[in-house]
Amino acid sequence: MQQISGKAFIFGNNIDTDQIYPGRYLELVEPEEIAAHCLEGANPDFAKEVSKGDIVVAGKNFGCGSSREHAAIALVHAGVGAVVAESFARIFYRNAINLGLAVLVCPEITSKVNEGDFLEVNLEEGMVYNKTSGESIQGEKLSEYIMDILSSGGIKPLFRKMTAQMEDAK
Repeated sequence: MQQISGKAFIFGNNIDTDQIYPGRYLELVEPEEIAAHCLEGANPDFAKEVSKGDIVVAGKNFGCGSSREHAAIALVHAGVGAVVAESFARIFYRNAINLGLAVLVCPEITSKVNEGDFLEVNLEEGMVYNKTSGESIQGEKLSEYIMDILSSGGIKPLFRKMTAQMEDAK
């Protein structure tokens, strides 16, 4: 999980959870059905165009709005490898990490990446490498604990792993 590579999809500031996953679909429960509406409010074709590992690049306050986990669930199941944004709404940021979605704060990202650029994100270093332009962009490094959550696939799998280790130690 340390290195993520994919094509960049660019979004602006204040992309709220209703743009990431419109509220009219909240009754859906199957991950594939939820993923089919990912970012529909900001780009109706996103779910059809995204490939596994692609990277969402956004401006400030990504994930603002309601605290619904569906927004992060939609991104995970659509195959998004990471979201790199200038800043995140606090609740979305934590929901994403808890669900195993890599998120990286990178204040200069929107001025250094264009739609379709090929990116490599190194979570451990907090670095984004724009392979199209040759530019390197420093983001905020993730803590060891967040890296543990992400490498486990989310907070629940990490908890299960830690619980099993405690049981084995008895």
